[in-house]
Amino acid sequence: MYTLKESLLKLGTILPHEDWNDSIVLVEANAQIAYGTNITMGYLKCYTFTIIEHGWVTLKYGAGRQLLLQRGDMFVYSPGFPIKVITLSDDYQSLILMADEDYTLDLPGVHDAISTAYFSIVQMDTPMLHLSDDDFQNLRELLLLVQRYQQSPSPRRRESLRLLYGLFLNELRSIEEHSVKEHRFSPRVEEIFLKFMHLLTRHFAEHHDIAFYADRLNITSTYLSRIIKKVSGGRTVVGYISQMLLMEATFLLSQTSLSIAQISDRLHFSEPAAFTRFFQNMRGVTPKGYRKECL
Repeated sequence: MYTLKESLLKLGTILPHEDWNDSIVLVEANAQIAYGTNITMGYLKCYTFTIIEHGWVTLKYGAGRQLLLQRGDMFVYSPGFPIKVITLSDDYQSLILMADEDYTLDLPGVHDAISTAYFSIVQMDTPMLHLSDDDFQNLRELLLLVQRYQQSPSPRRRESLRLLYGLFLNELRSIEEHSVKEHRFSPRVEEIFLKFMHLLTRHFAEHHDIAFYADRLNITSTYLSRIIKKVSGGRTVVGYISQMLLMEATFLLSQTSLSIAQISDRLHFSEPAAFTRFFQNMRGVTPKGYRKECL
């Protein structure tokens, strides 16, 4: 998957400064940049928070569902989430806050703050928020502060950005909590699910079995399966692993010159034939056929 810096370079956006290598960035996006995100979305190892400032955009997400976003709407992307820009208006403008996944989930406090927004996305129910005018302005002001500090030469820049990110997520969490009358899951269930997702993004290529994740979480495979189905509305552990494998496979097939045998080995399939069967079942085309389509 693309790192944050690789994604920015792929989009052709200008880095905040020459030696920039931070874990968070604010991008002002027009129609051209928005269409360009189709190259990286689904393959991006980051969270992104997009607030529409002008115009509108139609997205395709999940299993072929479509979503229309207009001024004042926010969309949240999480790593591995399938999404594509279908069409948008000529006057489209948005602010996109992008933050590295490990940076997000490893920070104390930020891990908790992201949980509410994160659950909306992984469940694929309503992966967006309609912001009130006040909420829109408050979040926008925080994003513009991120933009200001990311260009600062101050040696405390990264600490300032971390604090701003925490403030942004806490504000977002407050907005979500006001829109939901009661929590759907216990803190224990939420914690297990979030830890599973964190483990998944780090180990999906090497470990395709439920037992590995259950062991790391100190619970049984049956209990882990039950929690994942409960939180996600029916998706399975194997389904999540398969989705991550498919995202990485399509990335490697379209963006690298690795042979199919090398990709099979990198993703720890027993043999290339097993990888080919997996990919064809998931995508409806062989790896070789998919690579030809990308040329």
